[in-house]
Amino acid sequence: MAPSLSVRLSLCVLGATLLLGSAPPSLSAHPPRLSAESEVSMVTILPGTPVYSMFGHSALRVHDPAQNIDRLYNYGTFDFSDPLFIPKFAYGHLRYFLSVVPFPRALRAYEQQQRPVLEQTLNLTRAQRTALFRVLQVNARPENRYYQYVFFFDNCSTRVRDALEQALGDAVQFGDRPRPDATFRQLLDPYAANLPLVDLSFDLALGTPADRRATPREAHFLPDYLFEAFAHATVQSGDTTRALVAHTDTTRWIEGYEATPSAFDWPLAAGWMILFLTLGWTGWQATTGRQPGTYGDALLLAAVGVTGVLACFLWFVSTYAVTTYNWNLLWAWPTHLLAAPLLLWRPSAAGLRMYLAVTAVTAAVVALGWTWWPQDLHAAVFPVVLTVGIRGGWRALGADSERPRIR
Repeated sequence: MAPSLSVRLSLCVLGATLLLGSAPPSLSAHPPRLSAESEVSMVTILPGTPVYSMFGHSALRVHDPAQNIDRLYNYGTFDFSDPLFIPKFAYGHLRYFLSVVPFPRALRAYEQQQRPVLEQTLNLTRAQRTALFRVLQVNARPENRYYQYVFFFDNCSTRVRDALEQALGDAVQFGDRPRPDATFRQLLDPYAANLPLVDLSFDLALGTPADRRATPREAHFLPDYLFEAFAHATVQSGDTTRALVAHTDTTRWIEGYEATPSAFDWPLAAGWMILFLTLGWTGWQATTGRQPGTYGDALLLAAVGVTGVLACFLWFVSTYAVTTYNWNLLWAWPTHLLAAPLLLWRPSAAGLRMYLAVTAVTAAVVALGWTWWPQDLHAAVFPVVLTVGIRGGWRALGADSERPRIR
């Protein structure tokens, strides 16, 4: 299955699905034993259009017609109506919970979202199915259903695997397939191919921890990889070892579905357009003897400074571990937010010219070492770095800050 991680690091971010959160069915202290007709399956929902669904989703279905049970256990539910949702999300204190909904109802919701649904029926004994069902019932109780969402390591997909391992212990074994042979950042790229602004936001927000190669088990945070991991896993009962998945079915397909439709990379195009306009603007000023105006450069510094402030917040204030050690701070200095108003109101202030000279030199170093930095910086950032270097260098070396400006 071909792979298909918001301007705010939807670091559901990163991959959960917003379903019809509802109160779970009656959760008795001693859940019943499933009948011989029962089945348990892992349900994979392919990516959808909303950002929160861009990675797809994983859930567990318990179906026992003899006891009129057909439920979807969904670890990817969150409450977007919470008035503090955005601050909690930015800080990294986002609580997800396990919701339980009737499977037909969930299936209709995914069909309305135009998202195909695949189902892997698990090759479990009746006792193993019952053990997993009881773990899910206990996890769905009000006192147990909430958990702290951690995008790469504890999300709606990894919780499905963990519930299975909690119920079966060492009887279930996941091998080293599929092998991602990619960093966490590279694993996210295919899912953001049709969302260029989201792709840019990921690369601006994620630090060097995202540039570590993921192990096969760590790749389970993506539903596509969990689907493949289930397909290659085994389960043991007594002395018998068999494939974990008995059979795979396409429960619902959407005609014309395309997980990652092509999209024009407009942030990259915008970056190069800004650079070319800057070259023309600076060249015109240099050849005509005009002095650099202040508004355009102040706006550039302010925009870059805001980027740096956000990167610092994600590194030093938020609880996210994957946004630390962010090398974007080499070029996105938070201090530019102080330099911007100074450039507007006191362009001849002592030290400003030196500050801009250091900015230009640093931008040149960043650009020259582009492929050598330990973090994979976004391609759209490269022309922006050059733009900052050109304008900083022109103001510091090629213009007389004491002469009157022609605005």
